[in-house]
Amino acid sequence: MSDNSVADRLVSEARKKTARQESPAVGKVAVALGVLALLGSPISIVGWVLGLAAVGTGISAVNRPATAQLAKIAITLGAVAILVGVFFFTLNIARS
Repeated sequence: MSDNSVADRLVSEARKKTARQESPAVGKVAVALGVLALLGSPISIVGWVLGLAAVGTGISAVNRPATAQLAKIAITLGAVAILVGVFFFTLNIARS
């Protein structure tokens, strides 16, 4: 055991936190939500919900350097899915 266990514990916690921040998992989840939102956007409520989830997850991931590009893609996909969902919702109302 080390002479300075508090310092070792702090270094270990800092390494774990850094590893979490550098993980691209949040960005990948955001992009996956964006793609699902875009695919589900003809069913307007699905596009809206998944689009909002993609935008929210993308916003939370944009601050991490490892996921910034994926987060921007997810935000764009989510916004496009919401707009497509609004288009199809409006189209369905116009047909009624």
